[in-house]
Amino acid sequence: MAAIRHLKVAGPANVKRTVAFPVRKPNAAYRSREHLTEREAERLIEAAKDMLAFRHGLRAAELADLRWEQIDLENAILHVRRVKQGTPATHPLTGRELRALRRLQREQESKSPFVFVSERGAPFSTRGFQAMVGRAATAAGFDMKIHPHMLRHSCGYKLANDGVDTRTIQGYLGHRSIQHTVRYTELAPTRFKSLFWD
Repeated sequence: MAAIRHLKVAGPANVKRTVAFPVRKPNAAYRSREHLTEREAERLIEAAKDMLAFRHGLRAAELADLRWEQIDLENAILHVRRVKQGTPATHPLTGRELRALRRLQREQESKSPFVFVSERGAPFSTRGFQAMVGRAATAAGFDMKIHPHMLRHSCGYKLANDGVDTRTIQGYLGHRSIQHTVRYTELAPTRFKSLFWD
């Protein structure tokens, strides 16, 4: 077979370019702080009808994975399983929480092992929780962008403002390292309360 002489070897015609991903601005560009005051958290809870994330400092993944077996309605206890290698804990449930959980359990059609489910009966996703918090923030009239992790931070700041010691906050939020907890007590205004007098 004779070689075809009129063909030439050519290099690739396209130029490989790097993909430019949009750069996310720092959180400070979206909001002035990473927590809500107790009153703001209550406004958001009222709009979202969900207090567990705030009262127990739950991350979005912990709330989405919350199962009925973790809740002891008879003894008013929540067994918290932490993600990110956090320390598990047992928290007391308030009467308000118990009433809300009993109502939710009665109304849940699918009888899922998960506490929070979508309209289709599937376990609630972290993305779904984020969207719900965003809608609740809009309904509550917030002018800053609210995200679910702010509820966890709000819990830490509330405990610090109430004078709860750092080690107790660490255990309650499941922090393995005390350094993650110190941020709440560093910004608590109550620690400076006795510095000035009238």
